Amino acid sequence: MPLNGLPYTKNTMRKIISTHVVPTPIGPYSQAVVAHGIAYLSGQIPLDPATNQVVPGDVVVQTTRVLDNMKLVLEAAGSSLSDVLKTTVFVLDLNDAAMINEVYGKYFPHDPPARSTVQVARLPRDVRIEIDCIALVS
Repeated sequence: MPLNGLPYTKNTMRKIISTHVVPTPIGPYSQAVVAHGIAYLSGQIPLDPATNQVVPGDVVVQTTRVLDNMKLVLEAAGSSLSDVLKTTVFVLDLNDAAMINEVYGKYFPHDPPARSTVQVARLPRDVRIEIDCIALVS
């Protein structure tokens, strides 16, 4: 089936994004996949790109690192925070929502994306927050 007037091939439909400016995945998954002009980012956790270790600190520090990592993966995919359509925020404690929102609002000050927030029992490496997103690619 043609896509934008071009013949369909698997290679024109799906591009794996891998960048060394953020921590390498801790499992068998891609940092992001781009298909049909949309970037699907795997969940980002607060790992320091220099050490691949969890950043020490509270949920504010961890949320900042997560969003910084997400921004870097978006840029590697040819996108940006302003192109984000939807995020899913996974948190250990919904009582942290006000602090998370304070940080999150600085990254999405105008026309923020749609969002779901879910409290979970546990996250990888016992972090306090993980965020994934879907974004347009220019």
